[in-house]
Amino acid sequence: MCGIVGVVGRGEAAPLLLEALRRLEYRGYDSAGIATLVDGRIERRRAEGKLGNLAATLERDPLPGTTGIGHTRWATHGAPTERNAHPHSTRRVSVVHNGIIENHAELRAEMEAEGAEFETETDTETFVRLVDRHLARGQAPEEAFAAALKRVHGAFALAAVFAGHPRTLMAARQGAPLAVGYGEGEMFVGSDALALAPLTRRIAYLEEGDWAVVTDDGARFHDAQGRPVERAVRVTALTGAVTGKGNYRHFMEKELHEHPAVLGDTLRQYLDPKTLEVRLPRLPFDPARLPRLTISACGSAFLAGLVGRYWIEGLARLPVDADVASELRYRDPPLAEGGGAILVSQSGETADTMAALQLLRAGGQRVLAVVNVPESSMARESDGALLTVAGPEIGVASTKAFTAQLAVLACLAIGFGRARRELSTLDEGRLTQALLEVPGNAAAILERDAEIRELAAEVAKARDVLFLGRGPLYPIALEGALKLKEISYIHAEGYAAGEMKHGPIALVDSDVPVVALCPSGPLFEKTMSNLQEAAARGGRIMAFTDAEGAPALRRFAERVVELPHACAFAAPILHAIPVQLLAYHVAVLKGTDVDQPRNLAKSVTVE
Repeated sequence: MCGIVGVVGRGEAAPLLLEALRRLEYRGYDSAGIATLVDGRIERRRAEGKLGNLAATLERDPLPGTTGIGHTRWATHGAPTERNAHPHSTRRVSVVHNGIIENHAELRAEMEAEGAEFETETDTETFVRLVDRHLARGQAPEEAFAAALKRVHGAFALAAVFAGHPRTLMAARQGAPLAVGYGEGEMFVGSDALALAPLTRRIAYLEEGDWAVVTDDGARFHDAQGRPVERAVRVTALTGAVTGKGNYRHFMEKELHEHPAVLGDTLRQYLDPKTLEVRLPRLPFDPARLPRLTISACGSAFLAGLVGRYWIEGLARLPVDADVASELRYRDPPLAEGGGAILVSQSGETADTMAALQLLRAGGQRVLAVVNVPESSMARESDGALLTVAGPEIGVASTKAFTAQLAVLACLAIGFGRARRELSTLDEGRLTQALLEVPGNAAAILERDAEIRELAAEVAKARDVLFLGRGPLYPIALEGALKLKEISYIHAEGYAAGEMKHGPIALVDSDVPVVALCPSGPLFEKTMSNLQEAAARGGRIMAFTDAEGAPALRRFAERVVELPHACAFAAPILHAIPVQLLAYHVAVLKGTDVDQPRNLAKSVTVE
């Protein structure tokens, strides 16, 4: 999940590399480093911890040179120390790496038997030593790099510079994204287009197995067999504008308050407010003919997919399997002939979801991606893509991207229902109207911020928290628990409310807050009954409901937060907002790093 960047420039490379790394820090912030060529020699600066530490190091000890590489790390092999920080170098070559070299132990043992001395615990150093061994035998950098690539297995993106070659860097990808950026008399490489956006908007993507030689006047691409190939240069829609926090304390707080605008922008793509119809673009499959649908994703995106399963099965009567992508690829399920799949991802680069994509396509499924980044690997490699319009999400814990994913899946569910003749025009209009009201209701929920902050003061005292929901609100209970764990480090679990009596109720006592998602509607009475069982055992019930449900809940709940009344169909989108707000305020009260919680990275590009 590391981020890598490279520059063959006209001016000093270090400032450009540092700025690009700031835009990649969402990928990891355990350590960071930069290497440049200075009078033909490799020089580097590295620092443990966040990028600010590297910036301070460079301020004390500047690094000249117009060609260089940079890295921000999420540790896999080896502790997050300065010694293990990238770039890893010998006097001949320096390398940055995102991913995992799976056969590193075998290669390391081979080279140590030949007398090589390793300085770090990382798998990356294995590649560095391989390249260096070929250089020591007299091979040119291009030959040495290509020869080393043939020996390594795994998922990786690599960039390297070579002593004595000040206008050249090399790059390769296998299972991890990498882009080449074209400037005027200068060239760039980066983990994604976002990192390169301030430098150039002209981008070419390395395809699976590609490696490239990048100089100041262009790039030469080779495929996995070493054959010269062409890769199209396209203009990215991303801009170099810096995403700031404005008047908010954290990016997450800012992004929480962007829910109404993001939901409005996303829904506007797919809903016609005049006719109250869903307008979907051409899909890679015909929903009316699908025998079965598979939804797969990771993290919060998977929870959005779980809600989508409830919606699609309920409205379209289409059987849906929902799998965590990291399990789907190893479960290797039988796939229906002529079936379809929906993959959900904010970044469009998640390694396990990409592997699921390949499995599904190999199994004859037509794949639709729901992504936030149109230039992402997932968007490019799927049979079709629907975009969320969440904009850059800097906070590691997903917020607005999650509700935007729900909005797209809700539109798909209505569209599928109409295509399969399970919904009437009247039903479509009613549900579309409910979605059109979501942005306004989201804004009204944000006005309850002070009330939710008071609730957070109670939750912050707990060691364990339970979140409960029924039906499509069950995945939102899972989302609430996930957010609380991610950013406050409080242990939390989400459960289907009806499952309480099958085990989790044993955890309930006066020290355990039970956060309930309990709007009025067809499941209200049953959910309330489950909550009363918990309250009878000393559980501290803290409920999100609406004006209709509030009086009954106040008879036994410690706290009740009233949300705007909404159609049951839209309730999952709206209830996601207060549980995210709750997690945010708890984290602030506990003093954790809200935007960059420990051990996490936003884009998980390794298994």
